[in-house]
Amino acid sequence: MSAQPVVTGGGTPLRIGVLGCGGIAMRRMLPAMARTSAVEVAAVASRDKERAEAAASRFGADPVHGYEALLERDDIDAVYVPLPPALHAPWTARALKAGKHALVEKPMVTGAQEARDLAALAEEGRLVLMESFMFLHHAQHATVIACLEHGDIGELRGLTAEFGFPPLPSQDIRNRPELGGGALLDAGAYPLRLTQLLLGGTVSVLGATLTADGTTGVDVIGDALLRGDTGVASHVAFGFRHAYRSAYTLWGSTGRIVLDRAFTPPPEHRPVLRIERQDRVEELTLPPDDQFANISARFAALVRGEGDPAPERAAAVRQAELVDAVHDAARRGTGSPP
Repeated sequence: MSAQPVVTGGGTPLRIGVLGCGGIAMRRMLPAMARTSAVEVAAVASRDKERAEAAASRFGADPVHGYEALLERDDIDAVYVPLPPALHAPWTARALKAGKHALVEKPMVTGAQEARDLAALAEEGRLVLMESFMFLHHAQHATVIACLEHGDIGELRGLTAEFGFPPLPSQDIRNRPELGGGALLDAGAYPLRLTQLLLGGTVSVLGATLTADGTTGVDVIGDALLRGDTGVASHVAFGFRHAYRSAYTLWGSTGRIVLDRAFTPPPEHRPVLRIERQDRVEELTLPPDDQFANISARFAALVRGEGDPAPERAAAVRQAELVDAVHDAARRGTGSPP
C-alpha cells in the first residue's frame, strides 16, 4: 500500500496541448502546470476560436481552433483532456492514435469497456495514459498510510468516505446525462478510488443505491458498501444534494484516523490529521502540498521514461470497472464483484 510519490520537473519541459477550456482546467490544472517546470502549456484548443484565444493568452500558449488541429501539431508531445466525461474516450482515442500521451480528467471514461480500449491503444503505442485523480498525489495520504503501517490505530477494521456538495446550477454539465453527468461519475469517483488506494487488491461491491433527479435523470445521491481482499469494508457516500463534505475516517482496533478536506485541498491548505485513541487525541498539522502541480510533474516524469506507465493504465481500468459495478448493483438492488 503506497501513495504516489511527489515528482519534480527536470530537463526539457513536456509540451502539452489542452483539448478544451473546461472549468477544472482553467481554475486548477493549467495554473498548476504553469507553476511547475516539468511541463509547458504549449497550446489550448477549443471549438470556439475566441474562447481558445482567451484561454491561451492566460498561459502564453498558442490558441488552436478545433481539437483535430491540435492533434495534428508535431510540436505537441502530450494532451490534457478536460472535456465533458462523455467526450473523454473518443478524443483520448484520437490523441493516442496521433501518438500523443494523454492525461485525462476524471472520470476518464463513462464505461469500463472504453477504459479497456484506451489502455490497449496506449500499450500498443507505448504511450502514457493517466487518469487525473489529483488527490492521490497529495502528501497527506502518504502520511495516513504511514500511520496505518506503523500501527497507530491497530488493525484496520473499516473505512468511511464522503464527498458531496450542494445542488449545481441547472446548466452544469454534471446535470446532463448525455455528457456523462451524475454524482457517481463525478463525486462518487473520489471515495471509490480512495477505497482502492487504502484497501488495495480487488475491491468488490456488496451493495449500492443511487437516487436520480426527477427532471434531469442524472443520479444525485449515492451510497455503496465495498469490501477489500482482506475482508475490510468501506462505506462511501456522495452526491449533489448535500452540505459540503470531503473527508474520510479509518477505524481501527485501537483508534481512528480522521482527515477532512481530503479530496480537493488548495495548494496553501495545511491539512490536520486527527488520530483518536481511547486515552488521547492527537492532531498533526501537515505541510501544505500542491496536488495539481504534483500530478503534472508525475505525468511528465512517466513520459520521460522515469517509471512504468502500466500501473496507471491498469488503475484506470480497475476504477472504471468498479464504477460500473456500483451502477449495476444499484440498478439490481444487489451487490456484485467488479
